Amino acid sequence: MSENKEIILTTEGKAKLEAELSHLISVTRKEVSEKIKEARSFGDLSENAEYDAAKDEQAEVEARISQLENMLKHSKVAESESDDVISVGKKVTLEFFGELAELMGMTGKAEYTIVGSSEADPALNKLSYESPIGSACLNKAVGDNVKAETPGGIVEFKVLNIEKA
Repeated sequence: MSENKEIILTTEGKAKLEAELSHLISVTRKEVSEKIKEARSFGDLSENAEYDAAKDEQAEVEARISQLENMLKHSKVAESESDDVISVGKKVTLEFFGELAELMGMTGKAEYTIVGSSEADPALNKLSYESPIGSACLNKAVGDNVKAETPGGIVEFKVLNIEKA
């Protein structure tokens, strides 16, 4: 991820990142520090597997803290200018149709929430605004027929509903 790339988040997504950062700083960091302290008490550090594991865990925690701080520093909460068009943070109902949708077994209605790329989770129907379907949805309105260019080909769908997530 580029150091200064603006990261678009939903309000919920930003809150989750802030909660994770807070937990890492106030809880996990202290727990790892205690593990290191305890491992030091075992004596010779040159052959102390517990100490090495605790130091590795500390490095991972500090790296994640740094990553989260950077993400939050460069994040922007998506604010929709209109309730009538799809933007980040909206829940949409789409109806898929066409040859490719049939081949992929995805014909019919589906609900998605359009989110920032760091929040995307297809298993929870959270699509990144940078994904082929997510980006094709942006600025579309109810009733619009849309074509999204995916790695598998062109997927067609109609926007049935838009609401705040």
